[in-house]
Amino acid sequence: MKKLLISASVCLLSVAASAQEAQWYLRDKTDKTAGISVDRAYSELLKDRKPTPVVVAVIDGGIDTTHEDLRRVLWINPKEIAGNGKDDDKNGYVDDIHGWNFIGGKDGRNVSYETAEVTRLYAQLKPKYEGKDRKSLKPDQQKEYDLYAKTKAEVEKNQAQYKSQYQGISQFYTQYTTAVDNLKKTLNVTKLDTMTLRKASDTLTNADLKRPVAGILRLLRQQGAADTDVVMDELEKANEQLKSRAEYNYNPDFDSRAIVGDNPNDLNQRDYGNPDISGPRPDHGTHVAGIIGADRTNNLGVMGVSDAVQIMGVRAVPDGDERDKDIANAIRYAVDNGAKIINMSFGKDYSPQRKAVEDAERYALSKDVLMIHAAGNDGKDIDTAANYPSPRFMDGTAIANVITVGASAEPNTADLVAGFSNYGKQNVDVFAPGKDIYSTVPGSKYENNSGTSMASPVVAGVAAVLKSYFPKLTSADVKRIILQSATPYTTKVHRPESDSTVDFATLSKTGGVVNLYEAVKLAIAQEAASGKVK
Repeated sequence: MKKLLISASVCLLSVAASAQEAQWYLRDKTDKTAGISVDRAYSELLKDRKPTPVVVAVIDGGIDTTHEDLRRVLWINPKEIAGNGKDDDKNGYVDDIHGWNFIGGKDGRNVSYETAEVTRLYAQLKPKYEGKDRKSLKPDQQKEYDLYAKTKAEVEKNQAQYKSQYQGISQFYTQYTTAVDNLKKTLNVTKLDTMTLRKASDTLTNADLKRPVAGILRLLRQQGAADTDVVMDELEKANEQLKSRAEYNYNPDFDSRAIVGDNPNDLNQRDYGNPDISGPRPDHGTHVAGIIGADRTNNLGVMGVSDAVQIMGVRAVPDGDERDKDIANAIRYAVDNGAKIINMSFGKDYSPQRKAVEDAERYALSKDVLMIHAAGNDGKDIDTAANYPSPRFMDGTAIANVITVGASAEPNTADLVAGFSNYGKQNVDVFAPGKDIYSTVPGSKYENNSGTSMASPVVAGVAAVLKSYFPKLTSADVKRIILQSATPYTTKVHRPESDSTVDFATLSKTGGVVNLYEAVKLAIAQEAASGKVK
C-alpha cells in the first residue's frame, strides 16, 4: 500500500555506464551530493579483503527469482531438495528452496490484494456496534465503540476519496490513450517523443490536431518524460493503485484470506503458505532485493550495495496492509533459517496483534539478528504518530536490534529530505537515499522508484557489507557502527508535508545519512583495537 512505494518512473537506461550514472547513491559524498560512498569503500578499503557471504531476508511482496541480476545471489536452502514435495530439512516448510510465502495457499494460489488494517478493524467491530448508542454502553465498551467510530470514519472517507480519484484518472487515461493513438495514426509513427511532437506542432495546420499535440507536449515536459509511452506506463500504475485502494484496501466486504486457508486469529499457527516467493506482484520486493545485493560481477543492469549477500525471500506483504501474524512468522522463519539481517520495507497505522510481532523481534534479538525497517511515507513525525512495526516495545523501551530509516534525496540542499519521508528525533535512527533509486524490477528490467522502502535496503546493504567483511561483529556492533559513521548534515531542509524549514539534524537520532566508507573505516578501527588485524 502507500507505505511500500510512493512513486515510480520508468528509466530507459540500459548500458552499464548509464546504470552507474543512474545509481547516484553509490557515489562518494560531496558538498553537493549526499551519496554513501559505496564505490570508494570497495576500491580503497575492501579491495584486499575477502568477504564471507551473509544471508539477508527480504520480507516483502515477492521477488522475481528469474531476474538476470538476482539469480546468482538468491539464498538456496542447502538441505532442501527442490520440487519433491517433501520437507527434507524438517523445518516445517515443504520445498522452501529460496524462502517461504506466508500469504499463499497450499493449493498454489496467492493473495495479491488485501484490506488495510483499519478496514479489518472496522469490519470486525461493525456487527457489534453498528446502530448502537454510545451512551447506552458500559464504560469498557465505550472505548471499543470509539475505535469503531474512528475506523468507520477513516474507511468511509478513504474509500470515497479513492473511488473518486480512480474514476477521474480512469477517464483521463482513456482520453490520453485515445489522443495518443489518433496522433500516431495521423503522423504515421509508432512512438511519440518530444522531438516528433515539436515538429508536428510546427508543421500541422489543422487546429483540431494542434491542440492535442500542444497538450501532450506540455504534459511530457511537466512529467520530465521522453515520450508518451512513459506517461502511459505511469498512468497505468496510478490507475491500478487507486483501483486497489478503492475496491480492495478500503472495502470492508473484501476478504482474500480464504486463499491462505489458515485461522488468522491463531497466532501460534505457522504451518501455512507455500514456497512461491515470487507471487503475482513481485515488483516491490524485486526492487528492494536489487538495492541490497544485485550482482556486482555480471556487468548487467545495476550493482547492489553488498557484494557478498544471499537474498532470502519471505513473502508476507500484499497490496494492502500486512497482517501481524504473517510478519511475526516471517521474522521467525528468517531467523531459524540463517538470516543475520532482515529488511522490512513495509508499515501501517494499526497493529492489533502487536505482541506477536514484538515476541518475534525479541526472538531475533536473542539470535543476534539485525532488523532494518522503513520509517514510512506519510511525511509525519513518528515520535508522536503511530507507525508499525514500532521501533519501541509496548513498554516504551527501544528495540535494540532495529534500525529505523528515513529517506533522503541526492542534493545537499533544502531538498535533501525526500518530501514523503517520515521522520522523528527519537524514533528514526538515520536517513539513507530513498528518492530516484534505480534497481531491479521483474522481467530482468530496471526502474527508478522512490520511498523509505528504498532507503531501508540501502542500510540493509551497508549492514551486509559490514557483516560479510567483518563476520565477528555482532548485530549491536553493526548497528552502532552504522549510526556512528553516518554523515551529519545541518542543511536547512523542507520539513516533509510542510511549508516550514528545519535543520536536517533534528529529523533523526543521528542527524545524518548512512555512509559505507565511513562505516568500514570504523569497523577496521574496531578490528585493530581488539587486536584482530589479519
